[in-house]
Amino acid sequence: MRSTRRTRYAHHRFPAEVISRTIWLCFRFPLSLRMVEDMLPARGILVSHETVRLWTLKFGQSFARQICRRLSAPGDKWHLDGVSRTHF
Repeated sequence: MRSTRRTRYAHHRFPAEVISRTIWLCFRFPLSLRMVEDMLPARGILVSHETVRLWTLKFGQSFARQICRRLSAPGDKWHLDGVSRTHF
């Protein structure tokens, strides 16, 4: 998997982990590109919203597919522990 990640992000200025985390933020949460741009300097990453946009266009489809696979599907069972309900 590591070699695939390296080849996918080859010839980019930022490491694969930075690009992956940025794209994940864009697709997992309803954030605008400028909001993601504003969040990254807190982690020491200076990148423009245009770069974020280009990354999402180039690599975003595979991330979106992975996130959709992990979300619960209709008919999935949820088990709650320690839930009690009182009736008055």
